[in-house]
Amino acid sequence: MEKDLTLHINGQPHTVRVEPDTPLLYVLRNQLELNGPKYGCGHEVCGACMVLLDGVAMPSCRVPVESMEGRKIMTLEGLTHPNGELHPVQRAFVQEQAAQCGYCLNGMVIAAVALLETNKQPDDAAIRVGMERNLCRCGSQTRVMKAIRRAAKES
Repeated sequence: MEKDLTLHINGQPHTVRVEPDTPLLYVLRNQLELNGPKYGCGHEVCGACMVLLDGVAMPSCRVPVESMEGRKIMTLEGLTHPNGELHPVQRAFVQEQAAQCGYCLNGMVIAAVALLETNKQPDDAAIRVGMERNLCRCGSQTRVMKAIRRAAKES
């Protein structure tokens, strides 16, 4: 049975009417039209659907939306400042041309933001660990590493 839920997304409350076991990803994309998170594998292993959940990078494709009440959810769209200025990680990804096809980009940026929140100056080993939940089939990992190192310097 559908239920009204209030979610705190990108700094704003949003009330949605939805089946409580609906995956968060579907609510973000279909009801709130936040298209940063992408449907990838549907099994929480590719990273395309990542969001920041209370500051931690988490897949959103299987987590029931009901469990998100009272939590702070940040999507790729929420990283951009209201004046249009990109988050340092987004800016670094653009400067290093770290996107190839762009499908995994949401998860890569979200994971990089979470990493830099906990480790301001990660070495390459820490970056690899921080990004291991993100699958990129285009082979842009070298540029992703450069972008994260650049964002760390600029933050």
